This record gives sequence, structure tokens and C-alpha cells, in this order.
Amino acid sequence: MKIKFTLSIAALIFLAKCADKESDQMKLTYPETKKMDISDNYFGTDVSDPYRWLENDTSSETEAWVKAQNKVTDQYLNSIPYKEKIKNRYTELYNYEKVSSPRKIGNYFFYYKNDGLQDQSIIYYKNQNTGEEKVFIDPNKLSDEGTVAISLLGNSSDYKYLAYSASVAGSDWREIRVREVETNKELEDVLTWVKFSGASWYKDGFFYSRYPENKSGNELSGKNEYHTVYYHKLGTPQPEDIIIHQNKQSPDLLYFCSVTEDKNWVVLYEQQGTEDLNVYFKETKKLKDPFQPLITGFTGSHSVIDYHDGKFYMHTNEDAPNYKLVAFDPSKVDKENWETIIPEKDNYLQGVSTAGERLFAQYLKSARSEIICLDYKGNKIREINLPGLGSAGGFNGEKTDKVTYYGFSSFTNPQSIYQLDIETGKTTPFFTPKLTFDPSKYVEKQVFYKSKDGTDVSMFIVHKKGLNLDGNNPTLLYGYGGFNISLSPWFSTSRIVLLENDGVFAMPNLRGGGEYGEKWHEAGMKMNKQNVFDDFIAAAEYLIAKKYTSKDKLAINGGSNGGLLVGACMTQRPDLFKVAIPQVGVLDMLRFHKFTIGYAWTPEYGHSEENKEMFSYLYNYSPVHNLKEGVSYPATLITTADHDDRVVPAHSFKFAATLQEKHKGNNPVLISIQTKAGHGAGKPVSKIIEEEAEKWAFVFWNMEYKELY
Repeated sequence: MKIKFTLSIAALIFLAKCADKESDQMKLTYPETKKMDISDNYFGTDVSDPYRWLENDTSSETEAWVKAQNKVTDQYLNSIPYKEKIKNRYTELYNYEKVSSPRKIGNYFFYYKNDGLQDQSIIYYKNQNTGEEKVFIDPNKLSDEGTVAISLLGNSSDYKYLAYSASVAGSDWREIRVREVETNKELEDVLTWVKFSGASWYKDGFFYSRYPENKSGNELSGKNEYHTVYYHKLGTPQPEDIIIHQNKQSPDLLYFCSVTEDKNWVVLYEQQGTEDLNVYFKETKKLKDPFQPLITGFTGSHSVIDYHDGKFYMHTNEDAPNYKLVAFDPSKVDKENWETIIPEKDNYLQGVSTAGERLFAQYLKSARSEIICLDYKGNKIREINLPGLGSAGGFNGEKTDKVTYYGFSSFTNPQSIYQLDIETGKTTPFFTPKLTFDPSKYVEKQVFYKSKDGTDVSMFIVHKKGLNLDGNNPTLLYGYGGFNISLSPWFSTSRIVLLENDGVFAMPNLRGGGEYGEKWHEAGMKMNKQNVFDDFIAAAEYLIAKKYTSKDKLAINGGSNGGLLVGACMTQRPDLFKVAIPQVGVLDMLRFHKFTIGYAWTPEYGHSEENKEMFSYLYNYSPVHNLKEGVSYPATLITTADHDDRVVPAHSFKFAATLQEKHKGNNPVLISIQTKAGHGAGKPVSKIIEEEAEKWAFVFWNMEYKELY
């Protein structure tokens, strides 16, 4: 960090103006937020909820409140003198070509490509015989603001048709449409009210999942119930779709279907929460027959990855917290008949994919990717020689494929794509991005530290080579810790802004995640959730003790469940952090289950109405309910979006209102509410750049840096 201590007259005038701005910021006047006399009684405890009116996201009062809050936030952020400099540099960093792993469909390869700054990546397809590349779908032409996101789904078995989904403004709601591959002609089929669904083809149609039609006006916040599997035949209107599975007795369950590659079997998944599954199956030639149970009781997570040589192959954590792969005859599905193909090991078996009559076991070894190629008997053929220590994904294909593709990235290297010869194991580069920075200037390391209860926790740390560890480096501590989600090395262009300014990025593998298997996940679930917060707080203390940073130069950040993490830690240890940025966070732990898909998180968090003990546990860490009057909290920038129908913005609204009411001190408490944006997926590049520039400007300004670069 270059801080000039020899000041010219002009510089003195500049700093005087900055001091004036700081004075103005200290006197921030927040919009008045009315309070209402509303409370709930949980097992004899009255809990006040004065800002519940903010849960009504469509009311004129809430809309006016949002506009008033955004006005204050925009004025503050726009007053930071180097915000535009950060935005310009971030734009330069982001402006490089990005390409996804190709997906082979018949004679064509499909892939996403972005020339650098396009709001949405364009989907191209290339004829493998002629090499001719064409645009299949350009999402940027579907809206003026670049807010339509496209996801390719399944293709018909004759490769003639391809289904895709379209989402608007970041919502989880989707429309499924179909195109003819050869002509790129759009068919008339349009399926609506779709959420959490793929498209699994069988004959002249496909299976998909949807909710009942809802025109109540609360589509973005109302509870989603009665997920149902349908079969859609091409060329027919949606009302004629056939119900394949419906459960009118259990409205909170989710249902998905997949069809095996040979098209002989359809597999039904019944999901409770975000992980625990029951699995059923039947032959496609007997679609009118009832599904047969494969595994029931919601005992764990299971996925049928293939049907090969008369056997189902299933990835499961049944009696194997680190997962294993088993095979069994469809006529003998009891566990005693399971044959272990890939046994459980010390490393977490994250998944198994198939291509070219081979299995690709994808392990996490100390939270880094390790890929093993095996035959269908479980015999190891080779370990895939990855380009380095980082994260790899892909290795998909059909049984007749000779090559497969995978992507690889690390903290300082964006995703490159590689082609793998399945027979020989030879890897060749397929796409390598051209960068506007030098990754070799930075170092990535992994350390282990002790959490509060003595548990060893791993953490990745990234910074410039030769950085002086004097306790004065601006540092961002990022975390998640939940839902069996694994945080392994991944690239973020935004992070380079921090690193170029002598900053440190740190990412611990908190309990609740999946980096070390199901036991690690369970150690951060329900009434073990405090372990996650303790792990994060201990990571901060480690960084300070090892002089990477100090409490005055430390920011914490996380999104969704990670937003909960930030909210809980800043309320429990407000003295430890200078800046807190909870993004699209789950912040009201007593009412999260009442909105959209929130009930699916109760197996992870518990339920405030389940019993007194569970209520007390949630109440004692719920961020909204643990903000205390007269406490000086870190400088806080809360972010959410008006179309977030996963973690509804009411969480952030109520947290911001409560924090502005109770916070004491000069640190700002701001909320930024994006319009025509959702939980994060499909966000236009222009919005990403603006949001990240504001985040870094807020971080550095509240760490009292007067200039950057």
C-alpha cells in the first residue's frame, strides 16, 4: 500500500475535504423506519418483531423505504473519492475472454463464451465436422438490461432438440423452452411456474418439476408448496402435461426425475430439506406403474449416476460419511445386496461422473481437487494429472465418447479448460484465458488453526509474494460454513483489487461445509451451528495473532448462509472486525421457514416452532434478535435484491432497520438494495462490477485508506 507522508498543499486540501466528508458520514441521517407493536410467543417467550411490515415486499411503504435507504447508501458510496478508480481497474481485470467446458450433443459442441464484459455469456455451438461456430442463444438480446439468464438443460436422445431454461432478474422462477438443434428454431413449447428443475428426456418429451400456478402477487416471497413432477410431450400445451408424481399430503417436499442414459429407467428423488433424499425408480416402459422404493427414510444423500451392465450405480453416504459408490441389481435393492465399487476413504468423495465407459471419482483432499479414473469394477486406472493445486470440475460424457473436458482454477488463476483423452489419460489445453494481471506475483497457502473447542480447521490465505506481515494489511475474511457446501480454491477477479493493494484474502473451511465429509457438515448443523461461528471468529484471531492484519484492518464477508455467518459473528464479537458485509443473508432465524423455499432449510438450521430447546438455540444467535442497544458495531454494508426469492430481502431489511436503530458510534450502517436482481445467479456483469467496486470502496474507506494503487 503506497501511503504518501510528504504532502503537497494540494494534497493537504484534498485530505481536508476528505475529513469534511468523514465528518458528514459520521452524521449520517438514516431514513425513519416506523415500528409496530407486533410480537410472537414461542414456548412462553414473547419476541418483538417491530419491523415485520418490511416483509411485505410489494407494499408502497416498503418501496418508499427501499428508495430512501438506497439514496443514503448511494450518496455515501459516491462520496468515496477512489470508488471510480476501483471500478475502472476492476473493469480492466474483468475484461478477458471466458469459456466454459464444451458439452457434446450429437455432431455439435455447445459452450458458453463471454468476450469479457458482456452482461450474460453467449451460448455457441460448433459443428465438429465442419468447425463452423454459430450463436445458439444470445441472452443479451432478450432484455435491455441484460437480466435474462439462460441455462441449457437436457437434450433428446436423437440429439434433435435441446431444452433450456430462462430466468428474469435473478429470480428462481424459470420458463422452460425448446429449440431444434440443427436449425436453431424455437418451438412453441413454453412451460411456466418452474423452479428447481431440469429436463430429462424420454421419447418425444421430457420430465420436469414445477409448482402450481400462483397469481396472488406474492410470487417472490410466498411459500412454495406442492412441487410436482410432470411429463411434457413436445407440441402440446402445458395444461395437457401428465402428472408423474404428486404428493398432496406433504407440501414441503421437493421432487426431481432423471432418466438413465439407455432410457430404460426413470429415477425419482424425493427431497426433504437440501440434502436428505428418498429414491424411487421404475422402467420407462411401465410409466403407469407405481414407483418402486430404492432407499427411504431420509437417511442421507444419494444419487444414481448410471445404469450399466444390469446394475444401478449410486453415490451415497449411507453408512459412509465421506461417501462411497455402490452397485446393485434393480431386483435386489436391499442394502445387503449392495456391492461396494468405490469404498469410503479418508478424503471426501464429492461426486462420481461418467464418460467413455469410465468412472471419474472427484475427491476433495484437504479441500483441493483430486480426480481418479476407474473402470466399472472400481479398479483404479490412473490419477488425472491436474495443472496444479486447485479446483477441477467436469469429466462428463456419454459411453461412446473418446474424450471428455474439465475446467480447472485456483485462487489466482481463472478457469482454463482441458481436453482429456479417456483411453490414454493425456490432457491437452483447450482454452486458456489471457489475463491483465500476473498470477505469479501472488502466493497461495493453506494453514491450520485451533477453533474454540480445540478442533483443527484449515484455511487458505492469499497475498502478494514478499508481503510484510506487520499487522497492518487490509484483509478480507470470507466464509460460508453450511449445507455441505465445500469451499475449495476458486478464482475471483474482484479479489485482485484487494491483493494489488497489499491486501490479504483468507478463506477458512468451517464446520457445516462439506470439505471433510458428512461428519464435518453435521458438526455445524442445527444445535452445532455455534461451532461455525466459533471457527470463523478463531480464524480472525489467528490472522491477527500471526500479524497478517489487525482488528482495524479486518473485514468479514459472506453471502446467503454466509450472510448469516457474518451477521452472527458481528453481533457476537463486534470488537473484532472493522467492516462487515453480509450479502443476501439469512438473518431472521425465527421466521425464515415462512418464505418461498425457506422450509427446506429446517433440516440444516432447525425450526423455531419445533420445540423450546430448538427455539432457544436459534433465538440466541439469530442476528436480527441479538443486536444490542448502545453497542458500537463494525462499519456495515448489507446487500440484497428485490428479486431474491430464495433468501427474501425482508431478512436484510429487518436487520438493517434494527442495526440502524441500536448501533452506537460513527461507523456507517448502510443497505444496498439492487433492483432487477436476485440471489446472485445470472447477475449481469455490469451489476457485478458496480457492486464489487462499491464493496471495495466501502472496505478501504472504513479502514481509513485515503488512496489506492
